Amino acid sequence: MRYYLFLLLTLGLVNYSTAQQSDKAPEFSFNEYDIRTQMEFLASDALEGRRTASRGNDMAAEYIAAHLRAYGYAPPAGMSDHFQRIPFAATQPPVSSSMTVNGTSLQAGSDFIILSGPAVTAKAKGIFAGHGWVDAETSHDDYADLDVEGKVVFVLPGPPGAKDPSSIVGAMSAKRKLAEERGAIALVELYQLPFPWEMFAGYFGGESLQVMEEEEEESTITYAWLNKVDALSFTDIQTAKKLKVQLSSTGFIRNKVQSQNVIGVLEGTDPELKDEYLLITAHYDHVGVGKQGGQYTETDSIFNGARDNAFGTIALLNTARALAEMRPKRSIIVLAVTGEEIGLLGSAYYADHPLIPLDQVIFNFNTDGAGYSDTGAVSIFGWNRTGTNEMLEAGVAPFDLRIIGDPAPEQGLFDRSDNVSFARKGIPALTFSPGFSEFDASILEHYHQVSDEASSIDYAYLKVYCQAFAHSCRVIANSSKLPVWAEGDKYEEAGKELYKK
Repeated sequence: MRYYLFLLLTLGLVNYSTAQQSDKAPEFSFNEYDIRTQMEFLASDALEGRRTASRGNDMAAEYIAAHLRAYGYAPPAGMSDHFQRIPFAATQPPVSSSMTVNGTSLQAGSDFIILSGPAVTAKAKGIFAGHGWVDAETSHDDYADLDVEGKVVFVLPGPPGAKDPSSIVGAMSAKRKLAEERGAIALVELYQLPFPWEMFAGYFGGESLQVMEEEEEESTITYAWLNKVDALSFTDIQTAKKLKVQLSSTGFIRNKVQSQNVIGVLEGTDPELKDEYLLITAHYDHVGVGKQGGQYTETDSIFNGARDNAFGTIALLNTARALAEMRPKRSIIVLAVTGEEIGLLGSAYYADHPLIPLDQVIFNFNTDGAGYSDTGAVSIFGWNRTGTNEMLEAGVAPFDLRIIGDPAPEQGLFDRSDNVSFARKGIPALTFSPGFSEFDASILEHYHQVSDEASSIDYAYLKVYCQAFAHSCRVIANSSKLPVWAEGDKYEEAGKELYKK
């Protein structure tokens, strides 16, 4: 019923209140110096790149929580503080590993990486198993006619049909378990992702973090990814009648650690609308120090993450303050998530363990970005998909900013930020990002580089970016028009299911 009411409402005009368009709203008075102060802390060397579960990450979480408390945001019902604690398994990679396939020796790091598993020394047969995927609902079973016991299983990446990287990464654990249940000694995925192997190996080839459920047991098989090499094509692996594999690894060391999402709730002013929530998100983690983060220099090894995503975290904090000073009709959930850089893990955890029912959330408005090359614009990942175009235009117009809809489409950016964790549940969602049209040299200069520091930021632009994000949140939270997935969108059916009450 509710979903179809959404459709009817989209036929009407957006009812923007006088307060929304008034220059008396608090966001019109944001101070550039206050914003710079926040950036100087969040992107400081003291926070050591804010890597998930690190000391610097915890310091950032405390900083965010202190702001939410000061602004009057309450913890969700039943919580004593503003932290949603998440258990992670931290694994240290093998000291040494090797792999040979049909006589071709592969180099650890450049040709393959091992992501998990115990110490192993084995000579075994290899076998290709499609995607290594089983889905009872669709009767898909790549293992139906295969005997993989005692063998090394090679598979294509992700579930069948998966194109976005987050879906492929999100299927890792399930695929490893499927192979393990069938007696395989190792699972090897063939690398076919739309970004360089070096980036993938940098993220996953070092210490890794995964959410650890209480009942989870350690895997007994080796799990690896294989890069394309001239001497061993993926086609050969898929078509070979015989595959002989030699595999060795000193194994992983696994420890339990903890990180946290930071959450605050602000009650809306309208008695009829305050049980509906606008969920505002940004990730506050980054990639850490030295080898944790990627390429670094002798003089600087800290990945400060000013653009990615202290930029968005500051927009989140200033929006929280503005909405608290002039509360909107609907209630607000401010959620700063951890673990984005290691697979959207914090937002996915919240989506699976919501502290307020998801069907009460009308929209997820996320802010994240790799950088900016156009200070006269903002970029929207998900433009034309949620019925919010007019609201967003109204939100940015007072600040003389243009909207660039879905920049760099080849990058699949909608599915690479935290908005997708909520979209999968059916919540209309998009990401508000600094202005750029393509991943050109101006973006790559600082993206995940040690040069992404507070001193490199255009603070006049960051101020208007924060203002536009805050004002857009106000417009959406007050609007009589509800966001809804566009007809035919891949998340439309999930939305119908979520809001069917």
